[in-house]
Amino acid sequence: MNLIDLSLKLNGFPINKAERKLKQIEGIQAEKYEEFINNQKLAIVNFHLKNNNFYREIVKLKTHNWESLPVLEKKDLQISLQQRLSDNFTLDRIFKNKTSGSSGNPFYFAKDKFSHALTWAVIKNRFNWHQLYGKKQARFYGIPQNGFDRKKELLKDFFSNRYRFDVFDVSHSAIERWLKKFESSKFVYLNGYTSVLVVFAKYLISQKKLLKDICPTLQACVVTSEMLFKSDRTILEKGFGVKVINEYGASELDLIAFEDANGNWILNTSTLYVEVLNDLNKPVKDGEIGDIVITSLFNKAHPFIRYKIGDRGAIKKVDSKKYLLEKLEGRNEDIIKLPSGKVSPGLTFYYITKSVMEDSGKIREIKVIQNRLDNFTIEYISDMKLTKSEEIKITDALIKYLEPDLDINFVKLEKLKRSKSGKLKQFTSLIK
Repeated sequence: MNLIDLSLKLNGFPINKAERKLKQIEGIQAEKYEEFINNQKLAIVNFHLKNNNFYREIVKLKTHNWESLPVLEKKDLQISLQQRLSDNFTLDRIFKNKTSGSSGNPFYFAKDKFSHALTWAVIKNRFNWHQLYGKKQARFYGIPQNGFDRKKELLKDFFSNRYRFDVFDVSHSAIERWLKKFESSKFVYLNGYTSVLVVFAKYLISQKKLLKDICPTLQACVVTSEMLFKSDRTILEKGFGVKVINEYGASELDLIAFEDANGNWILNTSTLYVEVLNDLNKPVKDGEIGDIVITSLFNKAHPFIRYKIGDRGAIKKVDSKKYLLEKLEGRNEDIIKLPSGKVSPGLTFYYITKSVMEDSGKIREIKVIQNRLDNFTIEYISDMKLTKSEEIKITDALIKYLEPDLDINFVKLEKLKRSKSGKLKQFTSLIK
């Protein structure tokens, strides 16, 4: 037994039972899988209607079908955790945590211990698709800067066989310190925020170095929490010299999707039920973009039933058991609204800007802020300030793609503002 599993057992999480349950679920034949999902949906709804006063008050229906159940949003859960717990679950008998709040709305959530163990069983299963679970990890995540929470995270790092790098400093001198650690450590994979790892890879490319040469034990790079563009993947592969694996998850739910060895982004249908809905909360057609809405099928401590996670994407059905996450657009509140009435996903704007700005070869990181309908600020980190002609070239490209008469301002900074967890919110709209 590795230290991760031992730590889970010592803290009362039934990891062995959870692994047996996951194995049983994954052994269900495809033709019988829809029946299993429907039964589990019914079971979790009935449990919370019977045992959770918070959920009963929200539903308010004596009879219901699945489509009539309310779609929950994070704002619906912004009351004390104690009020949202199911009967017979107390704060000392659950796993509780809080979201990072990258969307500006952090909140506390709970899972019963079996549900949390199932989450870890899924993580173990998916990482073992690439023989990574429990192996030495170079971790590029945020961490509390002091106090008990910091010590707790460092203890978890020890039991999880990982070393945490400081993502709040991505200067060249900091990256040189990272490289010294890679020279002396037998890391098997990197895991962390896309934006930080891209900065790391860009620096290696600029120095004509390959991380795999510096750390020969390295096998993979797992990116999470932020969007991964095709150009990002190319940079990561070129700088690190290993395969890149895309992960999508939510701390309050589970691991949602994970890339397999063939590069398919496989949706987790073992512990979650995932819907894609339109603005009227009706299902979209297979492969169409909509709001991602997720049901946690086993969490009895807290209802996450038809929970709108805040992201937009598209899924494609392979069979009754297997679905692919085909597209992910990012937060649905990060929308560009233009004077003409045109609306586009914020990450589209970011992607155009990023592509054009990288042509200069100077830019390490960028962030786009919409101040008014016609006014945008592009913050960037670079060794040299963009020339006027470079600014004009970028502005012209943006206007051509979006619409005329937009005011684009450029601001060179030493450091971009990140969230408390260390994530970089790449597009922000200040329009209410």
